[in-house]
Formats: sequence, C-alpha cells, structure tokens
Amino acid sequence: MPDIPHIQLNDGKTIPQLGFGVWQVPNDEVTQAVRTAIAAGYRSIDTAQGYHNEEGVGKAIAESGVAREELFITSKLRTGDQGYDTTIKSCLDSLDRLGLDYLDMFLIHWPVPAHDRYSATWKAFVQLQRDGHIRSIGVSNFLPDHIERIIADSGVTPAVNQIEVHPEYQQRDVRTFHAGHGIAIESYSPLGSGAVLDNPVIAEIGKKHGKAPAQVIIRWHLQQGLIVIPKSVHADRIKANLDVFGFELDGDDMDRIAALDRPDGKTGDNPATNNSLW
Repeated sequence: MPDIPHIQLNDGKTIPQLGFGVWQVPNDEVTQAVRTAIAAGYRSIDTAQGYHNEEGVGKAIAESGVAREELFITSKLRTGDQGYDTTIKSCLDSLDRLGLDYLDMFLIHWPVPAHDRYSATWKAFVQLQRDGHIRSIGVSNFLPDHIERIIADSGVTPAVNQIEVHPEYQQRDVRTFHAGHGIAIESYSPLGSGAVLDNPVIAEIGKKHGKAPAQVIIRWHLQQGLIVIPKSVHADRIKANLDVFGFELDGDDMDRIAALDRPDGKTGDNPATNNSLW
C-alpha cells in the first residue's frame, strides 16, 4: 500500500495529498471504481451532488471494509441549492445519500456570482461545521475576490479551494494568493482533461524516468505541494496513478514543465461568468 503524504489544512485537519475523483462516472459504474480505488490504497474520495453518483460512492464506502475514520470523503454543493436554509438541507441530503454521519470536507462547487448567494451559503457551511456535520469546509472555482468577500463576511477562511490546475494551466498568481491566506489548493482536471497526456515534453520526461505521462503529471502536482485528484474507471490506471512515489522529477524536469504554462490552457468554465444553476 502506498504511503500517501498528507497536507496540513488551516483548520488543524489534514487531507491525503493524492485522492480519487469521480467526475463524469455514472452512478451505476462508480461503486466498482471507488471499490477498486480503496482496495488499491486511496483513502480520499472526491464526489459532488452534481455528479449524481453519491449513492454509488456511499455503497462502495460501506462495502470497502475500511474503517470510516481512515477515509476522507469530500462532496460539493450544487449551485441550485445555494442560500442559507437550502444549503443546510442539501448537506444533510448528501449525508443520507452517502450513508455517512459526517463529511470530511464539503465545498461550494461554484460561486455563480450573478445570483449573489455564495456569501450566505458560506455562513451555512460555517454552521454545518460547528454542528459537526462537516469536518473541513472549503470552496471550488472561487476567484480571489470571492474568497476575500466570504472571509470578510464570516471571519472564516476556507481550508481548500478546488480549482483547475495542470501543466498547461498552472495559475501561479492565484496559487500565490492562496498561499498568503493559508488556503490549500486541490487540483481538478489535473491531466488537463486528458489533453496534457499528449504533450511531447511530458512524454520525454516520462521516458527518462520510465513512467507514463499521467504519472509524470501527478508527480508534478505532488512536488508543487498541490492536492491532486485524478479519476479513472480503469483498474490498471487507477493503480498506476498511485505509483508515483518511487521517483522524483529533477530541477530540469520541473523547469521544462513550468515552461508549458499557457494563458489559453484552461479547459473548464470561467468562474467569473459561469452562473448556471443545476
């Protein structure tokens, strides 16, 4: 079993630095994928209400044979449930679907700023944490101005912001802001939605170390101090994505990957303009 390092959060808790994501994995497939991941050694599982697979994730957790306290389970609030009272109910509904007494972490999935409910939603998160339903609270896709507002309105700083980060979209300025506030960054789409796997520089570095492109990219995230949550439904890839602790990228490797950053490298929606409710 791999010895996965943990990242210290600003609320005194820790989170495994390498976890397993289940975005776009249907509910009828996710149980087997999560079961495989836990058996391989993953202890952090990341889902969301909007993935429509919390029930399947919960089934895998229940069948895993691993003690609840050894697992770190994250879910995210759907945008349509933002608002103080609706957030409280929505979180409790997630716990029911997952079959859990508490979440290790709950995130606001998107700020959807045009609807202006994310500050009230964050206050509900603070209350849910005080009530013991959530151990750590955070956000996803929040820009610095969104974060500064919720801190000012509540006095509570998010433990984590889950944002798109990968070698072709490195967000160095945003990462500097988060470091200054003690907010850990969790990378989603860490492989650039698959696009970075075809980058010839990544392939050359992989050949040098005898590793697949995905392993090189995951190792880059780890050496950057980022939390990373790759996803797959294939057992061999699920296991291979954990095989990233027996080698290290050297300074030349890191410099070459740093040079891959592109201003147009983003593959997902823009948090400033994505105001879809779902």
